[in-house]
Amino acid sequence: MSESKPYRVLLYYMYVPIENPEVFAKKHLAYCKEIGLKGRILVAAEGINGTVSGTIEQTDMYMEMMNADPKFSEMVFKIDEADHHAFKKMHVRPRNELVTLRLEDDINPNELTGRYLSPKEFYEKMQDDDTVILDARNDYEYEVGHFRNSIKPDIKSFRELPEWVRENKEMLEGKKILTYCTGGIRCEKFSGWLVKEGFEDVSQLHGGIATYGKDSEVQGELWDGQLYVFDERITVPVNRKEHVIVARDYFTGEPCERYVNCANPECNKQIIATEESEHKYLRGCTHECRVTPRNLYVKEQNLSEAEVAERLKVIEETVTAE
Repeated sequence: MSESKPYRVLLYYMYVPIENPEVFAKKHLAYCKEIGLKGRILVAAEGINGTVSGTIEQTDMYMEMMNADPKFSEMVFKIDEADHHAFKKMHVRPRNELVTLRLEDDINPNELTGRYLSPKEFYEKMQDDDTVILDARNDYEYEVGHFRNSIKPDIKSFRELPEWVRENKEMLEGKKILTYCTGGIRCEKFSGWLVKEGFEDVSQLHGGIATYGKDSEVQGELWDGQLYVFDERITVPVNRKEHVIVARDYFTGEPCERYVNCANPECNKQIIATEESEHKYLRGCTHECRVTPRNLYVKEQNLSEAEVAERLKVIEETVTAE
């Protein structure tokens, strides 16, 4: 199979003991820079989690190097084709946890985790009676795309998920629980935690949404919207059979899948907005963010005070008309 694009993005993780993560991270960073990769890799005593981008040659070198290490010989890489690098820099950082759950009693996924389901099995189980599909990601990831009929936990970060489950236990009790996340790493720990909490029927999508979308049989079916990714692409397609837009413009409510950051650097909230809305609302998610002297949109567009005042007047008239 010939590659149609010159770059690749690799997404991978592995729970495996790593001695002295600080030293490992330093050496790993040097190697990645030497071969020209860019990306973000986290290293902890419990394993490694990374997303990197590079040319076909560079990514081949990296995968070969990793698989040659007995620790990572079974490492599975999820590969996306790309037109260019998906990152600006290369970071390899030591961490206490690969995914931040901060449990009182930590979970080792190699000892306790939910049942793995292949994309085909997950697709079939989603349609079973008494099944609850629980998204293990954050709200802004869910907004732009999710499995049909899945539950959106009202959380801003992964570590809030256990508390949310305890507060909403009645939604899950006695049900078959299916969990999913981007590449599978969050579900490894979260599904194990669910089992430990006493939920009896817990399964997870093996390889995450990234694997589900590439599966030749299911082809991303029953996924609506786009997949949020943590690099410069921001979102990527999943469902190869039909594209249903689920995200809505923050300001108008119209269908939209374009993410921008609020122009107030102190806020920096990610919002979904069309180009038209971005310009009309000065890329500010609130009035305060629009009028702050630090508004980056105003600086980028080199708007005068009069031009800003004119746009604010249009917004006020829109709100009054509604």
